[in-house]
Amino acid sequence: MSGRSYNILILSFAALLLLGACAGKFRKVQKSADWKVKYNAAIEYYENQEYYKASILFEETLPLMLGRPEAEKAQFLFAYSHYYQGNRLLSAHYFKTFFDTYRRSEYAEEALFMHAYSLFKESPKYNLDQTSTIEAVNAMQNFLNIYPYSEYKDQANEIIDQLQLKLEIKAFEKAKQYYKLDNLHAAVVAFESFQEQYPDSEMVEEAAFLKVDAQYRYASQSISSKQRERYLQAIEYYQYFIDNFPNSVYVKQAEKIYDQTIDALSKLQTSNIVLN
Repeated sequence: MSGRSYNILILSFAALLLLGACAGKFRKVQKSADWKVKYNAAIEYYENQEYYKASILFEETLPLMLGRPEAEKAQFLFAYSHYYQGNRLLSAHYFKTFFDTYRRSEYAEEALFMHAYSLFKESPKYNLDQTSTIEAVNAMQNFLNIYPYSEYKDQANEIIDQLQLKLEIKAFEKAKQYYKLDNLHAAVVAFESFQEQYPDSEMVEEAAFLKVDAQYRYASQSISSKQRERYLQAIEYYQYFIDNFPNSVYVKQAEKIYDQTIDALSKLQTSNIVLN
């Protein structure tokens, strides 16, 4: 065996002994009947960024600390230990539990913010279900309602903007998906809903144009008895679009759709005169 291989073997053996000693120490603390021993060990593990071990000891100790001053800090760090492990839903729950229990605590404001922030970190990409995003928006808005002058105010508002944008994109892409699949009536309804929900969105211009086009195509595919009403609705959407976005890049396309709509209405009128 070379000298280098021997040194590696010795170091590996030493590392195993150290790991065994650390594991033995943790198990010994777990078995202790003294809550103070567990509490102090949990604090030490937390400060050393061993959050998994800290969370286990905090969870085992908290029921034994009810009513004691140390319970407040333990509950707060317990929530953070889950946050740092990436358990965002658990940290959100425990931060909210802390706030509800210790509303007068010096940590209360931070805990309520971290409740909302944990939900924010759990929010998925826009193309997935956005239930947790809506929950995060509501939680962050609730935080601002309770602490309007918080040091976290600017960050909270920025997060709400990010979450709202995600919801906007989700709603817009859902409407566009209906449009692309030629589910035209559903597309019109979805674009209408998008405009009502997000009137200040940067995507509202495109939504207004696509609604005109979807309504025109919907009318052209309808049975003859429904066409006149639906073409007139397309003209109404066109007029709204032109009034609100006169310089839009979609103006020429919208005008073409308008001309086609007028032409279709004229043919319908001529057809009705011939039939009568």
